[in-house]
Amino acid sequence: MSALLFETGEWNFDTLKRTYDAIEEIAVGEMGLDPYPNQIELISSEQMLDAYSSSGMPIFYHHWSFGKRFARDEAMYRKGYSGLAYEIVINSNPCISYIMEENTMTMQTLVMAHAAFGHNHFFKNNYLFKEQTDASGILDYLNFAKSYILRCEERHGISAVERILDAAHALMDQGVNRYGRKSRPSLAEERARAEARQKHASDQYNDLWRTLPTAVARPAGPGRIDTPRGAPQLPEENLLYFLEKFSPQLRDWERELLRIVRNIAQYFFPQRQTKVMNEGCATWVHYKIMNRLYDLGKISEGSMLEFLTSHTAVVFQPDFDDPRYSGMNPYALGFEMMCDIERIAANPTEEDRRYLPEIAGCGDALGALKDAWANYRDDSFIAQFLSPHLMRKMRLFKLENHAAENHYKIAAIHDERGYTEVRRALAAQYDPGSRDPNIQVTGAALAEDRRLQLTQQLHNDVPLDEREAKAVLGFIADLWGFDVELRGLGADAQLAFSYEIAGPRRGALAAA
Repeated sequence: MSALLFETGEWNFDTLKRTYDAIEEIAVGEMGLDPYPNQIELISSEQMLDAYSSSGMPIFYHHWSFGKRFARDEAMYRKGYSGLAYEIVINSNPCISYIMEENTMTMQTLVMAHAAFGHNHFFKNNYLFKEQTDASGILDYLNFAKSYILRCEERHGISAVERILDAAHALMDQGVNRYGRKSRPSLAEERARAEARQKHASDQYNDLWRTLPTAVARPAGPGRIDTPRGAPQLPEENLLYFLEKFSPQLRDWERELLRIVRNIAQYFFPQRQTKVMNEGCATWVHYKIMNRLYDLGKISEGSMLEFLTSHTAVVFQPDFDDPRYSGMNPYALGFEMMCDIERIAANPTEEDRRYLPEIAGCGDALGALKDAWANYRDDSFIAQFLSPHLMRKMRLFKLENHAAENHYKIAAIHDERGYTEVRRALAAQYDPGSRDPNIQVTGAALAEDRRLQLTQQLHNDVPLDEREAKAVLGFIADLWGFDVELRGLGADAQLAFSYEIAGPRRGALAAA
């Protein structure tokens, strides 16, 4: 029997390095995973809370909302109302994995397998991340964004910068290209262009413009665009992009702030579409690696029991009538689907052969999993690979709730007639086309009163929350500088609601 990698819960850097090498030998040497180079960093609980507040990134610009989130999370953690993640992993090259120094050595082993190889492989190989994110450039771009926003605060004032960032953050979910305007945007090129624009504006800057009264109309000067160039191509789904390019009021530095938030929103967009797959992949990988380490005699039975306790808690799925139920646990659903694909590839039933003939009995479970990890997102993955066997095992059924009725209706269960409906309904819950509001810019009277018209195509005739919709419209009016209207159209193209906001809401942007 091989010597144990560690015998107690205590760890040091030699133990971490020895264990990492053993994990890498299994993950890369035996399983054939293809991760980015790894960078493992140990952080304290306070540093983990700080990472929470800035979306888990090691470098981020300052904003009041991050401090608010840090204070809330810290209070919840100190009072024992919530725990902390064992790790945070970043989609970058090299892939950075933050692990808690309070973890036992068993947990350090688990999170290195989970994050440094499971998530890492998924980040590098999934098509959404390959097409829509620049893992090699994100850290340099965030460093540029942080320094650029600090310079804007010094030159224009914190309140002026925060006002633009507040509006941009409110629009982040509607500030992405869902189908990609171009493949794999280069953040290094974005940074270079932004620095060139800043240098040009600095070279052309004349401090006399600052001394003129803001209420007096003045000719266009450096850093000011009174009439946008070109005509917008409508409809446009990316609201931040449209405002950045065509707002009549924004100055150059304000447009650059929108561009920064837009690029960051695009970077995170694939993670919103692959939560089940990403966590399922990482959980399945760490489960296999930990069991393999035990089989090789590298971890003890005590460590294995500690691992299984943690793993079982992670993949726990409460029943629908359990007070703890809050939807499908992505760890539970993802892990069960990965295990089910492994079963179908190795030991399929006749039912499996009918429903999943592409992988049933192929004999290459890891190959089938790698293909799924690379070529699907959550909704398409569930629609393709959720088997009747797993529906029965998880006791899935479809529940309908119609506004016109005073009771729920069980529309489909796990039987021959319900399998297709259950699978379709579950996949639809992860479809960004039905989950996110479909709001587009459909009109902009640039040559007239400059009124901006937005249109929402309602999904299942579900309207937006009126209070939140009007609040976000206020931010849009601030950025646009003129009146904004949002119209909601139902499935029959009939007007369902209409909200109007006069802009600008908090004074002319030219006076900022």
